Order: sequence, then structure tokens, then C-alpha cells
Amino acid sequence: MTKIRVYQLAKKLGMSSKELMTKLHELDVNIESHMNTLEDEVVDLLTELINEEKDSKGKNNSNSKKSNVKDKREEMQTEKNIIHIGEKITVKDLADKIKVNPTQLISQLITLGVMAAINQEIDFDTASIVASEYGYEVKSIQIEEEEDDKIEEDLLDFEDDPETLQPRPPIVTVMGHVDHGKTSLLDAIRKTNVTAREAGGITQHIGASTVIVNDKKIVFLDTPGHEAFTSMRARGAQVTDIAVLVVAADDGVMPQTVEAINHAKAANVPIIVAVNKIDKYEANPERVKQELAEHGLLPEEWGGDTIFVPVSALKKQGIDELLEMILLVAEMQELKANPNRKAMGTIIEAKLDKGRGPVATVIVQKGTLNVGDAVIAGTAHGRIRAMIDDKGKRIKKATPSMPVEILGLSEVPDAGEHLYVVENDKKAREIAENRKEKLRTEQLKATQKVSLDALFEQIKKGEVKDLNIIVKADVKGSIEAVKQALEKLSTDEVKVKTIHSGVGAITESDIMLASASNAIIVGFNVRPTTPAMDLAKREKVDVRTYRIIYNAIEDIEAAIKGMLEPEYKEVILGRAEVRATFKIPNVGVVAGIYVQQGKITRNSKIRLLRDNVVIHEGNISSLKRFKDDVREILTGYEGGLGIENYNDIKEGDVIEAYTLEEVKR
Repeated sequence: MTKIRVYQLAKKLGMSSKELMTKLHELDVNIESHMNTLEDEVVDLLTELINEEKDSKGKNNSNSKKSNVKDKREEMQTEKNIIHIGEKITVKDLADKIKVNPTQLISQLITLGVMAAINQEIDFDTASIVASEYGYEVKSIQIEEEEDDKIEEDLLDFEDDPETLQPRPPIVTVMGHVDHGKTSLLDAIRKTNVTAREAGGITQHIGASTVIVNDKKIVFLDTPGHEAFTSMRARGAQVTDIAVLVVAADDGVMPQTVEAINHAKAANVPIIVAVNKIDKYEANPERVKQELAEHGLLPEEWGGDTIFVPVSALKKQGIDELLEMILLVAEMQELKANPNRKAMGTIIEAKLDKGRGPVATVIVQKGTLNVGDAVIAGTAHGRIRAMIDDKGKRIKKATPSMPVEILGLSEVPDAGEHLYVVENDKKAREIAENRKEKLRTEQLKATQKVSLDALFEQIKKGEVKDLNIIVKADVKGSIEAVKQALEKLSTDEVKVKTIHSGVGAITESDIMLASASNAIIVGFNVRPTTPAMDLAKREKVDVRTYRIIYNAIEDIEAAIKGMLEPEYKEVILGRAEVRATFKIPNVGVVAGIYVQQGKITRNSKIRLLRDNVVIHEGNISSLKRFKDDVREILTGYEGGLGIENYNDIKEGDVIEAYTLEEVKR
């Protein structure tokens, strides 16, 4: 007997899916939606139980008929006495809903010890207590919306019956350091001159192309860097099946190589190493293996499980072997999808074209996408007017793993958004409008990302089981010591895990990795770059910077135990660049500054940065505009600044001004 889905069995038994799901929960059968399949034993047991219930209902049918009218009357009365509200409601609105005089309601609130005027808001719990006094039950709109979202998601992106699945081509992302030959390798694979069309040999967009090897397809994604790969993952899009890490044999492992490894590991994607430029005289593939082994990529011949393939993009050496290895890894993964269903895919890139309107590149992941399909992607909707494949040909349909460019969307969707096919244009428009409304609401609330301040509460709720940390420091020596010290803080409830570490400033790439992996960034004697600071604010990433290692260890240990009580928080006021330095007798060195961002105030604290590494922290001894002492210097203005008891200031240094604000407990 083939497995049957919940909704199919419900139809067979003459009941609704919801009723059947309630029965299954009563029998402790773990199901999440009406699309789940059921074991034969469960089906037999349910059928027997429900048939027995029907028999007993038949005997009591005459009695039930008499009580039917009464039950319906009571049901209507109950429905009338249910009201729906959000997290908060004004006294006037609640009075209108429960049909009482607002003055009467205010009096009732006073008896409960709540002092609220007619236009003041009261919370959900208070509203529930007051409404119950007048015979009303209060239900949360938010819970109902969440249930609706779950139903919508189940209908759009359901799991397919294993019997309907068919093999699909692997999707491969090529990653690596900027000049190690990623595009040249893809060029050699595709046998087309892609590099010549791109400025300075640097990939300007995310491209996707299909290659046929031994009658089998492989889809390649050429990303401009792992940031794009991770920004898609931050939006919940897991597109890649295999990562090919390109490392130059004459150059070895570089900082971006390490970042690419950590991004691929965080995404839990198998890595194949392509050791490029083996034709060069100074090539040393063994050194590359040694360096990568230090980062957890151990070659098969050394007893590891990472495939290393020596290649030369220039001489077209080792290309066939690399493609064979990709097919081998793909075969081990048993990649499958159902082509006979409504399509679901992921937006790889999107842009606004002057002539064609919004254009999006999509990789189909499930089902078959057809011209004329009504689709939804984030808050964009529309009907597919045309589809173009990676060779520039117009096509009518796209099957799983196929990259296509689509036209016909209402707006430009974000990369990483899921694209779904829906029944018709009306349905697509309706979902898009609902999503826009929810997006507006969500933007008013802070995104719930892991932070040290709220860590203990999140651990208690079971929301955090792994505390992911990214460590950046000014010297390599600090990093290993820090990683070991932090990982020793793991407890039964939460495991501390370092997902990336590196020397130098905290960059946008670090912020995106932290956002995608829900991680905290810990920096020692380094600061975030200005774009990284802005991105951290937008992505709500917790960035902690320290001068002393033990302070970080104490903070994280206290946060895990729920004893972290920050008394002050740092507020960055502004940044200024040192344009010149002046030696003044009896005063010392004064910096001629230009304020690039925010403002510098006379009583703010400052830190001096050289190449984003903290050189000194202290106070301002003097702040002048021309010859006058001033309280502050704003963005775009120049001035003179002296640092208390400190003279080692150089042109090009950056001065960061901040204050410490007391946090209310």
C-alpha cells in the first residue's frame, strides 16, 4: 500500500483536514501540515476509530437532531462573544468592541488598578481580563496571522511524495580569493570568453550557466564574492549544493579564501578544492594542501574527505577531472525534485531594465516554471511574459535546477527571495499586498537577532542552542587563544562555536555572515569599518569590541549564566579623519581634522584608529574652529583637536568620538 497524505485520508473519511489533524495530535502522531504522509498502521487505526465513532453517532442520531438547533444557537452566541485584537488596544476601541460605555470601562480598569484615559492603550492581557468581565473572549490577531502564514507557506512550498521525485542537476557555486582565477576557470569550463566582457576581469553580477558533461547537466553560479552567497542565505535561501573553492597554486591560502571556507561551512555545503595555476613555474600544490588542512579541509590521500583537483584554467588542464568530481559528489547527495507540480525557485539576481522593466534571474528548485504562470516573489507579483535561458534563447518552460531570466514582475525582488507559482493573478496580488502590510509592521519592530543582553532569555526559551561567534583581532596570535577560551564556555544548554576568525577590521562580509548565521561578532583592538557599522545597525547584528581578552570571556560567561547586567552602552557620535598635524609649544601635537560622519563634541570620549586598529583611547583636551574654542564640530566641517596626554597622531588616522550612556535596568 502506498503512503497516503493527511488531506487525502480526510477526504476518504468524509471529514476536514483540520479535524483529522486534531485526531492525529490526540493520538500523539507527530504531523506539521495536511501535506504530511501517514504510515499504514496509523491509517488503519484512524479508519477503525472514526468508523466506530460514526456507528455510535448513528445510534444517537435522533437525540442529536433535537439538540442541533440549541447547539447552533449556542454556537452563534459564542461567536458573537469573541473579539480579535492585536498586542495593544485603546480603551475607546475596546469599549466599542464589547459594546459598553467608555466611562464604565475606565471605572472597571481602575478597580483592577490600571489608570488609563479614553485614548490610552492597554495591553492584550489587561484587555482579556476586562472583556471577560462582560462575557467576551479575546483572541490574538497575531496568532491567527501566524497560523495563516503557516498555511500559506504549506500550500506554496510543500514537501513532495518521495515517489514523485526525479534526479536533478547539481547547483555549484564557485568561490575563492579575488584574483585566483574563478572567472577564468568558469570560462574554461564554458569554453566562452566571459572575462573579456567584464571590466578588469572582475565579475560584475551573479551569472548562472548550464554545462553538459557525459549527458548530465551541471549548473554553475558565478558570484562576485561570498558576500552575495551569504546575503542570499541570510534571507533563508539555500540554493547551492556544492561549493568549488578556487585556490591559486602559486599564491596559497589568502584571507578571502578563509572567509569563503567559513561561509561554505556555515551553509553546510560540501567543498571541492580546485588548485588553479598549476602550469606556473612557482606553483606549489602541496603547500596549498598543507595550508587548507589547517582550516579543516584535509585531502583524501591524507585520510580526509575533501577532494582536491589540480587545474590550469589557462592551459585547460584538469577541467574534465573537476567536472567528474562534481558529478561524483552530486551523485552521493542524491539530488532530486518533483518536476510535475507548481514551480518554486529562488531569485539569484534582479535589476530594473529601461526597456524591459523588472528582470529577475531565477533558479527553479521544484516543479516546472512556464511562460504565462502567475507568480509571487517577496512583495513582487506578476505573470511571466517571457523566459530566457543562460544561452540567451527564449524558452517556454524551465525544469528543476535550471537558471532562467524572467520578465513580467511588478517590481524588482530581492536576491534570495523565493518565487512561487500561484493559481491566478488575483491570488498573487493578494499575497503580495499581505506581505507588504506585514513588512511595514515588522519594520516597526526590531528584528530578533541573538545578542548578549538577551542571550539568557533566548537560551531558556530554547531559541539558542548554538552561540555562533565571529572573532576579529589585530594580530593572529590572539585569535587561537580567544577561540579556545570562548569555546570552553560551552554548557549543556548552549554550545559556543567560532564560525569565522581573521586579522583586521570588522568588514561588511563579517556582518553578513553574522546575520546569516545569527552570530555575535567579537573584536580585539579592531573596529568595524564605517559601512560595516551601518550594515550592523540595519541587520541588527551585535558587535562587541574589547581591548582585553578576559573582558570578553567574562561577558559571554555572564551572558550564558544570565548574570550579564550592562550598566552602560556605547553610543558612537561621529568619525573624523586627521588631515594634518601641528606641533604647538607647551601644548603638544594637535590634529587638523575633517568630520566625515556625525559630530565630535568637546566632552565626548575618543579612540584613535590607525588602519581600523585601536591605537589609543582617551579624552579631548581641546577642540577649536579657527581660533575659537567650540563645543562641537559637525559633519563636513574642519577643526583642531588635541588629545589629553597623547601626541602620537599621524595623517590618515581616524578619530572616533563616543559617549557612554547608562542603561536602565
